[in-house]
Amino acid sequence: MVSATKVKPARTGKKLGRATAETSVRTATYRRANKWHVSPRDWNMYHKYQTPELRQQLLNNYIPLVRNVATRMAMGFPRSVELADLINTGMIGLIEAFKNFDPDRGVKFETYAVPRIRGAILDELRALDWVPRSTRAKSREIGRAVTALENKLGRLPKETELSKYMKITDRELYLALDDVSGTQILSLDEVIFREDDNRQVPRIETVMDEATSSVLSDIERGELRSFLVVAMERLTEQEKLVIALYYFEELTLKEIGEVMHISESRVSQIHTRAVIKLRGMVRDKFSMTG
Repeated sequence: MVSATKVKPARTGKKLGRATAETSVRTATYRRANKWHVSPRDWNMYHKYQTPELRQQLLNNYIPLVRNVATRMAMGFPRSVELADLINTGMIGLIEAFKNFDPDRGVKFETYAVPRIRGAILDELRALDWVPRSTRAKSREIGRAVTALENKLGRLPKETELSKYMKITDRELYLALDDVSGTQILSLDEVIFREDDNRQVPRIETVMDEATSSVLSDIERGELRSFLVVAMERLTEQEKLVIALYYFEELTLKEIGEVMHISESRVSQIHTRAVIKLRGMVRDKFSMTG
């Protein structure tokens, strides 16, 4: 005879329901924190009374909008750019948009405010950027060209290939690279991979002390110095004089111009041409030997 056994009702449904409810509450809280809730009634109330309290309440309701715009923009900026700074700057754009907004035009405030918030953030970043916009544009152009050629060739492009692709002369490319190279800023605290053991270390641990000499570096420096003596003979007399006065006599370009009875800009052109020639000869020499 089989005894009857009471079967306790399963409680999984109750637990599931509680978990679902908690999840729904968390989701709703997240949505409230990341969504702005301003109804036409709120705007009508403000335009009717226009009290400072109502104005501040409307602005507070749009803070998540500023946070949303700043967060999206931060994805394309370096790590050194703080999200909190972007939000604070975006609030200035929000206030300006609120000040100039005309509801009678039939445009939603969000549609009107977002470009102003983005513009305020970009204007502030440009004001803090010490690099000219033309140099930034030049850097992006070179970067796009390098990426396109790398995808096409399956390797890093040579400088001659890069200049041909960009439809500029080698001299113009060298000048652009010199201009762009001075804009690169690296953090010594940034964690990178070492080349020898592929281990993550702070960048500062990979920086070599160039003041410490070694036998190999002394040999390389002596070989380079000897070649520069030979390469100097291939320059014109005018270029030799500018190089000698600038690097050995340590005269300024203006002083060199007075000595040579030419303008300072002309001295700068001669100096740039001489340096490009020497750099090209050194590159060709040591690329053949190495």
